[in-house]
Amino acid sequence: QVQLVESGGGLVQPGGSLRLSCAASGSIFSILAMGWYRQAPGKERELVAFITRDGGTNYADSVKGRFTISGDPAKNTIYLQMNSLKPEDTAVYYCNAALQTTTHWGQGTQVTVSS
Repeated sequence: QVQLVESGGGLVQPGGSLRLSCAASGSIFSILAMGWYRQAPGKERELVAFITRDGGTNYADSVKGRFTISGDPAKNTIYLQMNSLKPEDTAVYYCNAALQTTTHWGQGTQVTVSS
């Protein structure tokens, strides 16, 4: 089992920045990749970015050049640095950990981009 705890969401104006954190605990050595998903009201949950155990990263086209995913193995934590935020980035952001046969989710953190 893996437990994930997110933090760092909030309200920000368009063009602003936020950094999300996701701390993992439990069977962390079984994690193959971790990532961030988001779900806006009335929409399906979508992948934002992920990072693999060897440091490889991938991003949704909508966030490329604005968001950066990174990891700190010493803290068992991943981060999502979000810059140049847009109103369409408003959503609940979920941390995800992928193991070989299971996936685990955090509780979600709200990000609202509004003036």
